Amino acid sequence: MTLYQPEPVEISTRMRPGEWTESSLEELITSYRAKLMEMGAGPTDVVTEVERDDDGSVSVAVSWNKGAIADA
Repeated sequence: MTLYQPEPVEISTRMRPGEWTESSLEELITSYRAKLMEMGAGPTDVVTEVERDDDGSVSVAVSWNKGAIADA
């Protein structure tokens, strides 16, 4: 028996100017999404938020809101 944890799961980071490119940003998002799907999230359950700041930095948050009831 597994204890169901309904809390959302989020993987996030912030990168400063010069620490990322569009290509590396896309790779990072893809890897975060894959990690959440390995945990059981469906592709439509994963939400990606990218915030680009005026100084050239970027914040990335990829989350999975599992909901109150387990699908099992």
